[in-house]
Amino acid sequence: MEDLKIYDADLLSELDLPYADGGVRAGFPSPAQDYMDRSIDLNRELVPHPESTFYGRVEGDSMEDRGIFEGDIMVIDKSLEPRNGDVAVCMVDGEYTVKFVEFHPDHVMLIPANPAYRPLRVEADEQFDVWGVVTYVIHKTR
Repeated sequence: MEDLKIYDADLLSELDLPYADGGVRAGFPSPAQDYMDRSIDLNRELVPHPESTFYGRVEGDSMEDRGIFEGDIMVIDKSLEPRNGDVAVCMVDGEYTVKFVEFHPDHVMLIPANPAYRPLRVEADEQFDVWGVVTYVIHKTR
């Protein structure tokens, strides 16, 4: 299982950054995007439930085929009810892991996104908890 470093979300600070409100085109550039007159605060944008939101830094590569890489920062919302197919931070026998969750009547499957890892079947009598649902992943591109 991966180890995760979990951090509280510090929402007392604000950092308004320039924001291209019309989107950033991945095709031909638009002449109207030569200026940005709006700003965005990522705390307000990414954290709708501040009292139950945490950040976690990924350690491991079991979710890399989903675009979640070692060193990425996940935004984790503990107030959301997990659903089948969610990427979630789970606690299994006292250890954190990040996987897709799949709920069945008598067990839970934790599905990695890397073929080098096998799915983990969690039985009803095992120590297990969905700690929080991953809502955003932030990673470097350079």
